[in-house]
Amino acid sequence: QVQLVESGGGLVQPGGSLRLSCAASGIIFRIYAMGWYRQAPGKQRELVAAITGGSSTNYADSVKGRFTISRDNAKNTVYLQMNSLKAEDTAVYYCNSKSPLDYNYWGQGTQVTVSS
Repeated sequence: QVQLVESGGGLVQPGGSLRLSCAASGIIFRIYAMGWYRQAPGKQRELVAAITGGSSTNYADSVKGRFTISRDNAKNTVYLQMNSLKAEDTAVYYCNSKSPLDYNYWGQGTQVTVSS
């Protein structure tokens, strides 16, 4: 059974930082691409950042230079370091894993709220 469990969300002031974690089980983690998506109220879910099994990364233009995705294959965990947070980063953040055959799994989501 595949499980993706996110943690690290919360309330932070503009300009602050948060680190999200996603612990995976039930998959051969090292060969799966991993990603973070977000969905704000009234908006579609969008890709924030992704990392391949070989640790190549890509980012949404809106977070480049502020967010960093990384993975620890020994811990079956992917991280999203978020710096210089803005109000528009407020959303539910979802962890995603994609198998080599492009099958997707999703976590339950964690709320990130950026507000003073």
